[in-house]
Amino acid sequence: MQKKELGLCLIGCGRAGMIHARNFAGKVKNAGMTAYADVNIEAAKNAAEETGAKYYYSDYRDALANPEVDAVIVVSPTDLHRRIVLDAAVAGKHIFCEKPMGMNAGECEEMIQACSKAGVKLQIGFMRRHDASFQEAKRLLDSGEIGELVQVHSHTRGPSKPQPWMYDLAKSNGILAEINSHDIDSIRYFSGSDVLSLYALGGNYRNPDAREKYPDYYDSVLVTGVLKSGAHFSINGAAYVEYGYDSHVELVGTKGVIHVGRRDAYFVATSKPGCGTSSPFVTSWRTLFEDAYLREDMAFVDSVLNDKPVLVTGYDGLMAVKIVEAGNRSIATGEVVTL
Repeated sequence: MQKKELGLCLIGCGRAGMIHARNFAGKVKNAGMTAYADVNIEAAKNAAEETGAKYYYSDYRDALANPEVDAVIVVSPTDLHRRIVLDAAVAGKHIFCEKPMGMNAGECEEMIQACSKAGVKLQIGFMRRHDASFQEAKRLLDSGEIGELVQVHSHTRGPSKPQPWMYDLAKSNGILAEINSHDIDSIRYFSGSDVLSLYALGGNYRNPDAREKYPDYYDSVLVTGVLKSGAHFSINGAAYVEYGYDSHVELVGTKGVIHVGRRDAYFVATSKPGCGTSSPFVTSWRTLFEDAYLREDMAFVDSVLNDKPVLVTGYDGLMAVKIVEAGNRSIATGEVVTL
């Protein structure tokens, strides 16, 4: 008999994880939060109390042994994704894994193989593919509205100062992974093509406290390259810009251009003598993509309960990680990298 409601466990109860938990607990049909797992047991307990979940654990493996848990949402640090996903697959749990999928391509391939062998769903958290504006832009592009796609430009700039662990590229893979994974996936999504080659530049301009211990850390990055389709692309990324959360995609065709994204927090502008015109900027990714997070959570539940293909696959996660690795290699060597 087909199950009517999906019992979920969140592994990693930080701010990003709780976005999903609150969606599943109160906004997504046919789903509910059954358990939480976090090495900080108080965080897991507080999350369970907030959403009315029955169980909370300090060790995610205890959650995997719970028969009431059907699927897991993995929002732990990236270097833990591989082990958690492999264990969850063996336990027969369906998996929603936040980006970046893994620390390297080898980890991602292991995760894909484990999920395939176990017959469980694996969805990667590139929520922009679920955003209504992105989907409409994709529809227009595919319909030939601007002719043939010849350039894709995507940028994301975050306002917050990086956490100290992010300075260590061995743990974070840099802002190409932490911030610009979404841009990488957006380029592949819109173009329908993988990357052929790229060249990247990075520099640390806003975090002088990291320079001595982490000389390879960068808070600003530029990537340019060629897609297998023949189109060109660019990625512009930055951390700690402070002025707001800035995300935009430009699709240039032979017969026009499509812009995707907004910067205004509200569609209101104020004009005053001596001050010109001003409008409040978007302050957070949580605000800009609130609906996209909800739609991707709904899609995951629908995929599991109705045995549908996921919209964002393990292959998509793998390719984003490969491009991050190539970008970091180009920054380090100063060379063009062919994938």
